[in-house]
Amino acid sequence: MIINNGGPPLRTDEVVLFPFDDCSIPFQLGVRLHLVPNTYRGGRRKVVLRTGGPEAPDSDRVIYYGTVLKVGEELWMWYLGQGDDRTERVCFAKSRDGYNWEKPSLGLVDYKGNTDNNLVDLMEGKHYVQACVVFYEPDDPDPRRKFKMAFESRKYHNRLAVAFSEDGLRWEESPKNPVEPVGVFFEMAGGTRFNGCYYLTGQLIGDSHFLASRKLETRASYDFENWTPSTCLGLRRDNIPPRPMEYHHHDGEQLHLGAGLWNRGNVIIGLYGMWHGHPSDDRKLLTMDLGLVVTNDALHYREPIPDFRMVSAAEDRPVDSPGRLRFPALIQGQGFENIGEETLFWYAPWPESESRGVRVAMWPRDRLGYFQPFLGPGKDTHFISAPIDLQGRPARIHMNIDGISEYNKVSVEILDERFEAVPGYSRDTCVGPEESGLCRVIKWQNRKVLEGLEGQVRIRVSFEGIRPEDLRLYAVYIEHTG
Repeated sequence: MIINNGGPPLRTDEVVLFPFDDCSIPFQLGVRLHLVPNTYRGGRRKVVLRTGGPEAPDSDRVIYYGTVLKVGEELWMWYLGQGDDRTERVCFAKSRDGYNWEKPSLGLVDYKGNTDNNLVDLMEGKHYVQACVVFYEPDDPDPRRKFKMAFESRKYHNRLAVAFSEDGLRWEESPKNPVEPVGVFFEMAGGTRFNGCYYLTGQLIGDSHFLASRKLETRASYDFENWTPSTCLGLRRDNIPPRPMEYHHHDGEQLHLGAGLWNRGNVIIGLYGMWHGHPSDDRKLLTMDLGLVVTNDALHYREPIPDFRMVSAAEDRPVDSPGRLRFPALIQGQGFENIGEETLFWYAPWPESESRGVRVAMWPRDRLGYFQPFLGPGKDTHFISAPIDLQGRPARIHMNIDGISEYNKVSVEILDERFEAVPGYSRDTCVGPEESGLCRVIKWQNRKVLEGLEGQVRIRVSFEGIRPEDLRLYAVYIEHTG
């Protein structure tokens, strides 16, 4: 199916309508958007990957300018480890649940005269690596390129480089390295492949768009080796004119290292570094939370609720640093996954010199934000989606919702592109969810499937009853059934 939400015409087997995606849900009446900050198991922030023993390559620091991907039934993590030789290298860990991680002995790279470690073979472990973003494409026609990595290394003076791998552990560099097309380095934190094109998000401070501040910028490539020399400016948080333009390097509101991305097909979700610079321009005094951005074209981003803290740095316990004032700050990497009934995101403390462990943020599955009715009973409270082309295939609708009771209900009506009701799928015949849940089926009398529909359709969701304000709608899923 294809949703016409302003992004490219991307075919997908599932469209997800998130309340914070106002391009996929452009029409709204009487509903208010809420975002949901992360929660913690047991009420405490959880460190899931710590530094290794005294002889390990990550004995001094564990830094998450890296990636978590689902590979088969496992989660694989590529992160940066630093031992007592002060060199950051790419290390590997794996997990089943996202909380308990194993550092397998890979036997690939010699460290202190021993290969009993979890170092991946990238540049034989001889060079300092500052960031890595990994892509996994098991269907790549060239099996040697099933895994792709964009990375920064001092070997190339921190200019962008890429490597390829069949197993994600043994990496072969591109002969074109460094692929960075200009002399300045591109500091990155996330990426995705969208509609056949690869995208990396990061920052170029003062070297593009006539701005000295950090902002979200994107580079693109169709073959992973030839990247655009210019960047697309996706989002700014600094003093946008007519406010005064300041050229201090560290003060004010900025956007750190692009965003860690989660591609959900019709929408890409990202968490970015909310850089809160101190007026003194002293970076030791800044704080940094993690905020939410969304995009429908992988280039132009927006904040559903500006400055909302999805992961607050204030809850992170500072590392003791004798003689130095430590303000809380966080860094994002690339790593968003739905595991069972939870949505997980991995991150770490900033600056890197203070990072001795990877953390995990958690939400109930896909519950990053919700619509709540506010008009009260008897009002026509609803929202309507952008046009969706089912391409002649049957589809089913599910709903992620909370607050269902005998005093309220939700109905779904199918409209054509011109907002006219489609026979057989009206509000009156809709049987909405009878209880709350992460995935509740919608049906119309005896119909559970949308079928025989020509042209484009829209999804209208209405909130009814004497207590509609109790409802929390987190997502609507439209998926092909065959």
